[in-house]
Amino acid sequence: MGNDRLRLPGGFLWGTATSAHQVEGDNHNNDWWAFEQQPGAIWHGDRSGAACGWWREAERDFDLMRELGQNTHRLSVEWSRIEPEQDAFDPEAIARYRQMLGGLRERGIEPMVTLHHFTTPLWMARQGGWTNPLIVERFAKYARYVAEELGDLVQLWCTINEPAVYAAEAYLLGIHAPGHRSPREALAVLKNMLRGHVAAYRAVHAAQLYAEVGLVKNVRLFDPANPQAPGDRLAAWLMDRAFNEWTLHALKTGRLPFSVKRDDALAHSLDFIGLNYYTRDMVAFDSRQKLLTRRFPAPGAEVSDAGREGAYGEVYPEGLYRALKKVNRYGVPIYVTEFGLPDADDDQRPRFLLTHLAQVHRAIGEGVPVRGVYHWSLTDNFEWCDGWALRFGLAALDPRTGERRLRRSGELYAAICRENGVTPDMLEREGLS
Repeated sequence: MGNDRLRLPGGFLWGTATSAHQVEGDNHNNDWWAFEQQPGAIWHGDRSGAACGWWREAERDFDLMRELGQNTHRLSVEWSRIEPEQDAFDPEAIARYRQMLGGLRERGIEPMVTLHHFTTPLWMARQGGWTNPLIVERFAKYARYVAEELGDLVQLWCTINEPAVYAAEAYLLGIHAPGHRSPREALAVLKNMLRGHVAAYRAVHAAQLYAEVGLVKNVRLFDPANPQAPGDRLAAWLMDRAFNEWTLHALKTGRLPFSVKRDDALAHSLDFIGLNYYTRDMVAFDSRQKLLTRRFPAPGAEVSDAGREGAYGEVYPEGLYRALKKVNRYGVPIYVTEFGLPDADDDQRPRFLLTHLAQVHRAIGEGVPVRGVYHWSLTDNFEWCDGWALRFGLAALDPRTGERRLRRSGELYAAICRENGVTPDMLEREGLS
């Protein structure tokens, strides 16, 4: 990397990201809580339980954010708390979220709020959840209410987190709630989520004229295992098309997947893109597989801790640069709304932070308008179907006692935030100079 200081622009946002169900605890009224009760649904039989205790005491982690020099935090609000029954909004839940958002602002931390991060109220899930087209107007009504009640505390809004991931893991692979395995349902869910994004975008802007509203897109890169093999090239192209381009193309052109009709509202519904990036896959055509492809890390590559399905992913810093260049085609500002890796003993995360932030600096130097980054996550938390086994936190968390212990990577990220970039000393300490 050389010995140059990798300074980021003035006003750059440095933060961490969380989601309500993973940190609040005792979310009994959504589809994920119900899913957790099914035998075998969660690795090792884990439950979210009290999670990180945020519903009672988020403020201690807000203090930690301030101590670590962070000036922003991305969190989600829980639809099932705010609207526990259809058309019945809970003023106590909104009051708690006002308290939390006010607490962030009092500490000099700019909140970014996500309206839907993988969880759906039980009353809506019983009506088909995101397979039911009626969810679009119901989600918009919820979004309008939240923006009216919280808009004086929030400027940055994300409508939906990772619609393609949600559709694939909840309705195609069946490893997320509600655990279905139907390509037809997965496609319907993706379309309804894109429509829901547009409806929520309009609803938030109707309540708060100068809000900035975006969608969070996970970009997972797919490279052909053998670039000379037509089958591998085709398989990689198809994976990229389905997982990345269907969503991004719809938001650019206004055309939903497999639709020739244009919806101008869809094509004008992004004030920014939230980019989540974790890894890439090498892709090989394999007629024996259900989706006719095999996906795996590059031979000899560094990989992160393994989850229930095997290795979580290849550690591939240049992929963040490539992902930023990919979404830059859509002509709006970008926030890196998640990047991180599971690393229980913290032997990879310090180097991961430096190498990935170098790629952010590289992209900005080439004109990509990156406004901020949010590391996933502040502390270890409940990682969906992998339960408590995968550790993504800058701080280690004991879910039984609630004790936090700052990792070395947390100390490094704090120094990066305070310096507004990466210094030569940081690189030298990690053997990267």
